[in-house]
Amino acid sequence: MSEYDETTYDETDPATEDVTAEDESYSTGVPGVTVEETFDLDGDGYADSTITADGATYVDSDGDGQADGVAYDVDGDGISDELLIDADGDGSFETAVSDTDGDGLVDTYESDTDGDGLVDQVSYDTNADGYVDQVTTDTNADGLADVVATDYNADGLVDEILVDSDADGVTDTALVDTDGDGFLDSVATEATPEGDSFQSQTGQVI
Repeated sequence: MSEYDETTYDETDPATEDVTAEDESYSTGVPGVTVEETFDLDGDGYADSTITADGATYVDSDGDGQADGVAYDVDGDGISDELLIDADGDGSFETAVSDTDGDGLVDTYESDTDGDGLVDQVSYDTNADGYVDQVTTDTNADGLADVVATDYNADGLVDEILVDSDADGVTDTALVDTDGDGFLDSVATEATPEGDSFQSQTGQVI
């Protein structure tokens, strides 16, 4: 995904007046067991208002009648697995949150941090523990990651930062925390051996 749909949703639109605003319940495939899907984009502990129409769930977290998030069920299992978020309320969705492996947990966050309509930062939860452990950033808007920060041991601290300063796809600076104390104490400026990819260990790139 390189661009986000900037469509906004007005809850007062006559074309959608008959659509229910209640949370949807979905069958899990197990008799008598359903899942109720709710959203809390603003983190206030209360479920946000939602309207489902045309296969998408529109989430209004601040009650202004405009969608702050739009959720999609990409794989058709009845549970949303991709969510576009307008965190700053400017009418454009600058972050896409998704469950790429279908395990029910969010593992990828794609963000447009400079508002140019293109993804320039992707954050990953590579070990499904619920926490981001790798962030890749495109600092020069060429569509390729040139900074990768990784927490290999899931302690919440960066263990390694790889930098490709000349945009040739090869790491030319590596900063490493060799003793796990939370400080990057080793710097290597030699390029990686020929043929080694700059991209992340997960194989995921922008």
